[in-house]
Amino acid sequence: MISEELTVGLPAPKPLRLEATALFLDLDGTLAPFAARPQDVRPDPRRTRLLERLEPALDGRLAVVSGRTLADVDRILEGRVTAVAAVHGLVRREADGSLSQTPCHPALETVREQCREFARRDPGLIVEDKGLSVTLHYRLAPAHGHAARRWAEEMAATTGLVLQHGDMVEELRTPGPNKGDSVAEFLELPPFAGARPVFLGDDATDEHGFEAVQAHGGVGILIGPGRPTAARRRLLGVEEALAWLEAAL
Repeated sequence: MISEELTVGLPAPKPLRLEATALFLDLDGTLAPFAARPQDVRPDPRRTRLLERLEPALDGRLAVVSGRTLADVDRILEGRVTAVAAVHGLVRREADGSLSQTPCHPALETVREQCREFARRDPGLIVEDKGLSVTLHYRLAPAHGHAARRWAEEMAATTGLVLQHGDMVEELRTPGPNKGDSVAEFLELPPFAGARPVFLGDDATDEHGFEAVQAHGGVGILIGPGRPTAARRRLLGVEEALAWLEAAL
């Protein structure tokens, strides 16, 4: 439950102390600025150097928890983070490199085709197929946002797929773990077990992550403009998030 007093005036976080901290990071809007098309987000030398230093400094207690596919996370971050929860947790790579994946929902194939049909309305509508989910991006066609949401809600109601509203996106995904579930599962295993968790994220899909770390005695940090959130601290944007992380090294 998002408390009203947590929606405005969130303070900045205290300096990050790496000792006994488990760090969970969203990608888009947190480690990387949004791009008009998801494929336009590319590796960045500053971000890569930061992650190269963070993982050993945390003794491996670093995980990326993202809506992106595992291949996309590795592409953008140049493979610098071992533990990853991809597609919001439907795909997981543990700190030891082992992989697990939720079985694909049988309705997805039909929904993919219907999503592509919807996207024919405007060249600015982009369909992203993640295997276990399909995402309709309308950042380049905002006039279709209301219709996209209505279409996605109807698909979710008739297929049993989970609908996740995001920043200018509607995603229909296989039922299964969310970001909060992924954080909780990481915290049960080495090297994360027993550490104080910190989660950085920007979007509505990160709210479960904020709630999960705070249930384990940690803190959620919202990145970007203020909005209703379960997070207890806020940084103004990607630049501020990167600088805050760098200051801990």
